[in-house]
Amino acid sequence: MDGTLVSLLHGFAVALQPANLWYAFLGCLVGTLVGVLPGIGPLSGISILLPVTFGLNATQAVIMLAGIYYGSQYGGSTTSILMRIPGEASSVMTCIDGNAMARRGRAGAALCIAAAGSFIAGTFGVVMLTLIAPPLATIALKFGPPEYTALLVLGLIFLAYMSSTSLVRTLLMACLGLTFGMIGIDNMTGHFRYSFGIAELGDGIGIVPVAVGLFGLGEILATPSHKVAGEVIAPKFRELLPNREEWRQSAMPIARGSVLGFIIGIIPGSAHVISSFLSYALEKKVSKNPEEFGKGAVAGVAGPESANNSASTGAFVPMLALGIPTGPITAVLIGALMIHGVPPGPQLVTDHPSVFWGFIASMYVGNLMLLALNLPLVSVFVTVLRIPYAYLYPMIIMFCIIGVYEVSHSIVDVWIMLIMGVLGYLLRKFQFDPAPLVLGLVIAPVFEQSLRQSLIMSNGNYFIFLGRPISLGLVILSAGLLALSAYAFLMKRKDWRTKLAEAEAGES
Repeated sequence: MDGTLVSLLHGFAVALQPANLWYAFLGCLVGTLVGVLPGIGPLSGISILLPVTFGLNATQAVIMLAGIYYGSQYGGSTTSILMRIPGEASSVMTCIDGNAMARRGRAGAALCIAAAGSFIAGTFGVVMLTLIAPPLATIALKFGPPEYTALLVLGLIFLAYMSSTSLVRTLLMACLGLTFGMIGIDNMTGHFRYSFGIAELGDGIGIVPVAVGLFGLGEILATPSHKVAGEVIAPKFRELLPNREEWRQSAMPIARGSVLGFIIGIIPGSAHVISSFLSYALEKKVSKNPEEFGKGAVAGVAGPESANNSASTGAFVPMLALGIPTGPITAVLIGALMIHGVPPGPQLVTDHPSVFWGFIASMYVGNLMLLALNLPLVSVFVTVLRIPYAYLYPMIIMFCIIGVYEVSHSIVDVWIMLIMGVLGYLLRKFQFDPAPLVLGLVIAPVFEQSLRQSLIMSNGNYFIFLGRPISLGLVILSAGLLALSAYAFLMKRKDWRTKLAEAEAGES
């Protein structure tokens, strides 16, 4: 524990350097704007600014890019509350009760509760990250290929189990992502696979064009203009503070959302999105007045907003300690570290302590910056939201194209983004969740390599995953989740048959 405190103090010495403070502030400001503007999302914001970091050192680059990520979680609530449009995917649930509060004249209170919940949850997440990541990295050094394979399988199945859509649909999307991840040169044999003679696909399909297309362009295509050009409810500054009853109603939802979000954030997937949905469902379940949800319940704002901020911090635990991306955003951050010559993984703590601890310390500072930014600048963000749709969305599409092109200067990536944008639109129309597809693409190279290395170690014997204690435990957990899902499906089918039989008996 003493060693952790000493290391954290070293991190603050790095984070509080004027240049690093400036990049933390810049990341938080851009992240807030990214969250406020509908359709952009943190992934596009990070992608657009990734080339800007080439002239920075690794610490400054990751501080700024991470600031965009968790800053967008703050900013997304502003649009949701004032316009009923989620500025960021994780703010979908905040739309429901946040906008209802605004229409009742409590827009300022909703914004203040969202900002306070985000600050408390974000700080809780960073404290947990400080305590958990270093020992987890030590444990991760004992992981071999079979353990990594079993861990990634568990992550996929857990994501599918917790998803709002059906298990089959989610796993189908994940498998499609894994298939896309196999395009390009086989690392073990050197053969081109599924590249259709296009040399640019030798390195595989990039994470950035796929994610920007599915989540950025796909969201724009799926959002009708009449929903975007809505009324903006501008709160007065003196109305920002909630009353005592609203603070009381938000206390426990913030606490539950902080813990729930951090736990879910560690699991691979779009954790900040899933956590907000689960938090909203949990608050509705435990509430004494569930009928108030949808009509301006304070818990419906406090819980999801806390959960998505805590989850965005929790997502950094496997990224920093294990070198495993929990989704497309952390995958891009891992790419940024690698560009600057810093390989992520268990050795990051020992080999690059200034990067690791400077990054963690900057998140403490960043949360304070975001709290100071979000409340006083509400009027500025309201002005930004009044930009007409006809000007706003073409600009967003332009930034998406520039951001994708600048990553590798490849026109093929732009075409991939456009194709994925159309695919994202179709997936939304047919009620498929595109998040597992991106996750499958992100983990495909690691999953394939660890699986093949495991089979080489065992001469093709799949029982290697059952012969090692850690991988066996992870396989049992995966099987348990699949069994629970099958049981729930059978019970639902049994209830459906019972109701059908009762209806037929009533008619006769």
